[in-house]
Amino acid sequence: MTTAFVVLAAYLIGSLSFAVVVSRLMRLPDPRTYGSGNPGATNVLRSGSRAAAILTLLGDAAKGWVAVWGAQQVLGGEGVTGIALSALAVVLGHLYPVFHRFQGGKGVATSLGVLIALDWRVALGAMATFLVITAFFRYVSLAAMLGAAFAAFFTFFVYHAHPYAWAVLAIAILTVWRHRGNIRKLMAGTESRLGRKTAPSA
Repeated sequence: MTTAFVVLAAYLIGSLSFAVVVSRLMRLPDPRTYGSGNPGATNVLRSGSRAAAILTLLGDAAKGWVAVWGAQQVLGGEGVTGIALSALAVVLGHLYPVFHRFQGGKGVATSLGVLIALDWRVALGAMATFLVITAFFRYVSLAAMLGAAFAAFFTFFVYHAHPYAWAVLAIAILTVWRHRGNIRKLMAGTESRLGRKTAPSA
């Protein structure tokens, strides 16, 4: 019963969309109405407000960390399966938020927060991969997918067939799935590069 409650709480935490909340507080257009339509930090940056994008990034990452850290505190060392399910649940909450008609983001920042809570070494490797790919190719979507793939590989390398590893693999698969439109654009050569602004609609 406790595990079910913790997993549900993780999902509800994940359902808080900082892209939407921050944009409303800063009187910016709803991020779902311009650019890619994705309520995430990268799309919020297209509004022209770097501060809003940073706050969105920090908020989404923080909720991933809080959900997993909270599960660790409540369930303890014997509750690794529940912690792993909570890690997956908070990401699912971000992707399909109950508070926003199940229209969520792609989960990159939230997944990073999850990784930091599970194992900072995996998080550091995934973030380094993301930053290197972004710096060289300027495609955030490509960097996100490769970072997720690295995270899954390294988690299995460190933990083997551990619940954490399966949770990170599931998160990586969800990350690639949510970027399927970006994959098509990358293949067609029409994907937007970082730094290219898209004017928000009125």
